[in-house]
Amino acid sequence: MAEPLVSEYAWQGAKPGFDRAVLLAHGAGSDMNGAALVAVAERLAGAGVPCLRFNYPYRSAGKNAPDRPTVLHAATREAAAELARRARIAPERLVLGGRSMGGRYCSLVVADAEEPVPALGLLLLGYPLHAAGRPDSPRREHFPRLRVPVLFVSGTRDAMAGRADLTRAARSVKGPVALHWIDTADHGYRPLKSSGRTAADVLVEVAEVATDWVVALPG
Repeated sequence: MAEPLVSEYAWQGAKPGFDRAVLLAHGAGSDMNGAALVAVAERLAGAGVPCLRFNYPYRSAGKNAPDRPTVLHAATREAAAELARRARIAPERLVLGGRSMGGRYCSLVVADAEEPVPALGLLLLGYPLHAAGRPDSPRREHFPRLRVPVLFVSGTRDAMAGRADLTRAARSVKGPVALHWIDTADHGYRPLKSSGRTAADVLVEVAEVATDWVVALPG
């Protein structure tokens, strides 16, 4: 039997009667304790929705460079299975998602052409529509295979997903789509000082929007 790829998890929430659970995957330059993931997880837990955060293998190994795509795919699948096991609910009752790269890989496994991972929905926090400086190579080829509800939460100054481009790309998703825009925020959810808001203010908004959407998904 192969050794597990994921060795670090953080489990929160779970009140009696819950019928859904959320997986949160981290971005390329962060880990499972990234501020946005923690804020969303705590808000979900307060609403009685269990949540599982995890580290991709490279983070557990103390490395900065992300794992190969095949490893990221496999680790995301493994984490989704672990969430279903811990929550003791059917895989199709799971909401998968996370920050940037982590959210993207959740969308890729759900849209897999041969063996899609079942999900109740996708929570994409700062979806990286393209690599930095590469708007000519959008990461949207799998969008037409997404048939579950999807929430995009992005900043209006996100250099990896312009508002017009992401809105246009999201139209190819076959499931219901919601887009929430954080005014003046960049890819890291940092707002302009002129907005009068702090990064902490933005995280509260992100957590509220994400939690409200998860709770409102059909039971």
